[in-house]
Amino acid sequence: MADPTEAKRILEAALLSSPDPVSLGDLKRLFDGEVGADTLKRLLIELSTDWNGRAVELVELASGWRFQTRPEMQPFVERLQPEKPPRYSRAVLETLAIVAYRQPVTRGDIEDVRGVSVSPQIIQTLEARGWIDVIGHRETPGRPALYATTKTFLDDLGLRSLSELPPLEEIAQTLALEPTPAPASDEEPASVASAAVRAATH
Repeated sequence: MADPTEAKRILEAALLSSPDPVSLGDLKRLFDGEVGADTLKRLLIELSTDWNGRAVELVELASGWRFQTRPEMQPFVERLQPEKPPRYSRAVLETLAIVAYRQPVTRGDIEDVRGVSVSPQIIQTLEARGWIDVIGHRETPGRPALYATTKTFLDDLGLRSLSELPPLEEIAQTLALEPTPAPASDEEPASVASAAVRAATH
């Protein structure tokens, strides 16, 4: 096996060259199985510490490890990216929040919370983005699909697990501090944070 310093350099090169999070299983292949999972995890934590104070950080996410720009650097990086990220309607974001906090849920469950029907396009949008997926069917008449969030959803939010989502009590407090938004149509864009607050606390 390579010495720890060399092993960390190998990990660093592999992670910097990957646009997506890399799992422990895939990282183990770098060393032909000569490095165990515990040692690999320790090396990754050390590598993460080595990058403390720099503009880029190494983080553990739901599907693996990834180098990413620190949040405070993001506004500057975005100046080099003329394409703006997609904006989603309030209906899409509220639906996503309901799935995230109440999963697994059926389309009917989502409609009960939102109080309005959920169009197939909303579900298709979230599935196409890779944020939700069907994980089974409820054993009731019609066997409706059960939806849950994916590892991609957690990766995009910078989370390792659902337990890192803000607790509902904290979200409720945030809602109490914010002015009540005016009613909006399903087509009006809204921030993920506000939509999550509104839907999750209903």
